Amino acid sequence: MADSSNANPTLTGAEILLATLAGEGITTIFGYPGGAILPVYDALRKFPTLHHVLVRHEQSAAHMADGYARASGRVGVCMATSGPGATNLVTGLATAMIDSIPIVAITGQVSSKVLGTDAFQEIDITGITLPVTKHNFLVTRAEEIAAVLREAFQIARSGRPGPVLVDVTKDAQQATAIFDFDAAKPHPYRPHPMLRAESSSIREAVALIQQARRPVILAGHGVVESGAEKEVLALAEAHQIPIASTLLGLDAVPAEHPLSLGMMGMHGESWVNNAIQQADLLLAFGMRFDDRVTGNLTKYSPNSKKIHVEIDPSEVNKNVSVDVALIGDLKEVLSLLTPLLADQHPPRSAADSEWLRQIHAGKGNASVRDIINLPDNGHLYAAHVISDIWHEAAAAGRLEQTIIVTDVGQHQMWEAQYFKHQAPRSLITSGGLGTMGFALPAAIGAKSACPDKDVWVIAGDGGFQMTAAELSTIVQEKMPINIAVINNGFLGMVRQWQETIYDKNYAASPILSPNFVLLAAAHGIAGATVNRRADVIPNASIARTSGKPFLIDFQVEKEDGVYPMITPGSGLHEMLRRPQHDPLLELPEDQ
Repeated sequence: MADSSNANPTLTGAEILLATLAGEGITTIFGYPGGAILPVYDALRKFPTLHHVLVRHEQSAAHMADGYARASGRVGVCMATSGPGATNLVTGLATAMIDSIPIVAITGQVSSKVLGTDAFQEIDITGITLPVTKHNFLVTRAEEIAAVLREAFQIARSGRPGPVLVDVTKDAQQATAIFDFDAAKPHPYRPHPMLRAESSSIREAVALIQQARRPVILAGHGVVESGAEKEVLALAEAHQIPIASTLLGLDAVPAEHPLSLGMMGMHGESWVNNAIQQADLLLAFGMRFDDRVTGNLTKYSPNSKKIHVEIDPSEVNKNVSVDVALIGDLKEVLSLLTPLLADQHPPRSAADSEWLRQIHAGKGNASVRDIINLPDNGHLYAAHVISDIWHEAAAAGRLEQTIIVTDVGQHQMWEAQYFKHQAPRSLITSGGLGTMGFALPAAIGAKSACPDKDVWVIAGDGGFQMTAAELSTIVQEKMPINIAVINNGFLGMVRQWQETIYDKNYAASPILSPNFVLLAAAHGIAGATVNRRADVIPNASIARTSGKPFLIDFQVEKEDGVYPMITPGSGLHEMLRRPQHDPLLELPEDQ
C-alpha cells in the first residue's frame, strides 16, 4: 500500500478506496474498467493482495459477487464504470436484494463539477438502484470514501443482508486525503431490539409448541444466513418436528436426515405440501412466505397456528398473518427458545410421533412413480442427469465438498428435487428474482470463494446463452469449473406453462442453440455430448477429476415436465401430477 510506513498516509481517493477494501478483508473484486473508474484501476497495482477478476459483462460482475457471498458467507464486491457499466449491474443487484445477499457494488461517476449536465456516460445510478439496494451512497470528496465504504460493508452484512452501492465521482478518486482506517469505523448498531426469555412473545411461542400435535418447521434461507443449522436441527430432533424447506433453504438441513421432508411449494413434493396443509402449527424460520411457497393464500394451511421468526419486521404479516412474531436473528432467538422448551416440554422419540408416521404414509406410491426409479427406456431425462451427478459426487466422497450453482427454469427445480444437499452453502441459485444467466458467473464467484470445492454449473440451454461469454473468464482465471447444460431445445419452464395453461401454444419457446461443445472449445474448454444415461456418470467423473474446466452438453427429452406443479390460483394441496398418459408412467407389469 502506498506510504505504508506512515500510520495515517496521504493517499488519493482511489488508493483510499482500495486500502479500505483491503482493510475490510476483501481479496477478490469482480469488475470491468472504464473511464470514470480508471483512477481506481490505475491504483490496483499498488495493492497486490487484491485480485481483480475481469468479467465479460458487468451484470456478471454482480452475479459473481453474489455467488462469492453465498458460497463464503462474506461480503462480495463488484466494480464498474459510470453510465452503461453501472446500469448493467442492476439485474445482479436486484437478484441479491430479493435473496438477501451481502454485496458492495462500487461504481465510478463523472466528476462532481459536471453532475447533472448529462455529461458523457453520466447516469443517476443511485436513483436507479434505490429500489434494488439496501442503501446507496454518492461520494464526491476523497475524505468521505473510507467512512462511506466501511458503513456500506456494515449495512450489507448486518441485520437482513443485502446489496449496497457506492458511487464515487472521478474527481473524488483523483483528489488526496489522509487515510485513517480505524477512524472511519462506523458506529455499531442493532437493527432490532434483543428478545429476552421473559418476553411475552417467547412465552406464547413456547405454549403453542407445547400444544401442537402436528407441527412443521419451514426452513428458509435465513437458516443459512444466520448460521443456525445446528440450532434448527436440535429443536427438530428434541421434539420430532419434521422440516420442510424452501428452495433457498434446501441446504440448511441435510437431505438424508430423517426429519427432512424436502422442498415445499409450487414444485415441492406432494407429501410436503400436504403436511403443511394438515399442520396445526407452522414454525417459519427465516423465510418470507413467498407466493411460490404458499400457493393461494386463502387456502394456505387454514387450520394452523403460525410462529414467524424473522429478522426483518417488514416481512411479518406481509403475506401470511401469524400468531406469534419473534423479531431477531434466528440463531439468537432459538438460543432463547430451545432451553425454555426443554424445561417445559420433554423430548420425544420418533416412535412417539404419530404425526411423522402419517406424513410418511402420505408418500404413497410417489417414489414408485418417480422418474429415477423407472427402468431405463433409452431416453435421457434431466432428472437422470441431476441424480447421477449427485451419485458420482457421493461415490467419490465429495458430496459435502460440492457446490451446485443453478440457472433458472426446469433444471433448477429438478436439481432441487433430485440433488440431495448435505452441507450448508452447497446450493447457489436465484430464488426471488429468478434470473436467467445467473449460474455461470455465480459459479465463478463461488469457485473464487471456495477454490478447493467442486463447483458444478447446472444451466438450461436458454439461460446459459445469456452469459456464455464468461467461459473466457473461467479460462483466464484458470478455474476448474464443471458445466452441465441441460439441453432440451426449449425455454423449458415457459414451454411447460404453455402446455399446461396456454393450450400448447409454444410461442417463442423453441430455441436454437449453438453446438455447446464447439462453443466451449472456442474458449479453450474441453467438453462432451451425452444423450444416453449410461454415459452420465463416466463423463461427470471426467469433468470432476480433470483439474480443468469441462462442459457437458446433456441432450435430454424435449417435452419433459417438472411435477408436481401448482398452477396460479390453486392451493398448496391442489397439485398437478404427471399426466397418467405420460409414457414415463408405463411401468412393466411386474412392477
